[in-house]
This record gives sequence, C-alpha cells and structure tokens, in this order.
Amino acid sequence: MKYTTSIEVNVPRAQFIELFDDPNNMPLWQKGLQSFTLLSGSQGQVGAKAELTFLMGKRVMKMVETITKRALPDEFSGTYEMKGVWNSVENKFTDLGAKTRWDAVNEFKFAGFMTLLGWVMPGMFPKQTLKIMNSFKAFAEAAG
Repeated sequence: MKYTTSIEVNVPRAQFIELFDDPNNMPLWQKGLQSFTLLSGSQGQVGAKAELTFLMGKRVMKMVETITKRALPDEFSGTYEMKGVWNSVENKFTDLGAKTRWDAVNEFKFAGFMTLLGWVMPGMFPKQTLKIMNSFKAFAEAAG
C-alpha cells in the first residue's frame, strides 16, 4: 500500500526543520510516545537506528526507525519496522515563505495478521498519518 499525505504548516521552513529535527520535541507532537532510544549510529543521521516505544491505549508498541536519507531542509526519510509491518516514509519539505508544505510519501508492507488489517482497513493508515502531521502542525504553530 502506497499513499501521499500533505499539509501546510504556518511556520517558515527553517523553523519547521529545527522543531522537526529535535528528538526532544517528539513527545510533544507524537501522541503516546513513551521513549526514543538510539540503538546504533549517530542520532538523526543516515544509518542510525532507534527504538520508539508508544502506548496506544493499554497496548505497548515498539518499532525500530532506520534513517535512510537526510537531505535537510528538503527531505528526511526512514523506515519503521515492527512485528508484521514495514513502513517507508519519505518526508519532503517545500519552502513557501512564511509557510512550509510537508508531503509524506508512505509505503506499507504487511506480514501475518497485519496483512488482514491492511486489506480490511486500508483507509486507517492515511488517516493516522494525517493525524500525526496535523499534531506536528499544531505544535509548530504554537511554538512559532
């Protein structure tokens, strides 16, 4: 499954990137994020791996992030893996003067039980991506 979601954030791109690139800000806009632990490599650099732990209701979800491209301020991309799910995200940032356009190109691959979820509820994934993007938008605009 592949899809693109886009939003405009009412902050200049330099400020957008500064807020987006700081892992200390992640809990402020990623609901349920409990921890971000660097596993290997240099934080935020290509090849770096980190474990993200989320609390979703009463369920704990852990995923491993691997940075695949760091070409800021234009692009920041990575993969996110957890049991039954592989997700590639290409985040692209366009300077619109006082605003920043954020395009997120997502590709999901499923295995096991998660294959069924991908077939039964495909609309859930773009909605969740847009929800996270809008959470960052609210955070960034409030910080600006």
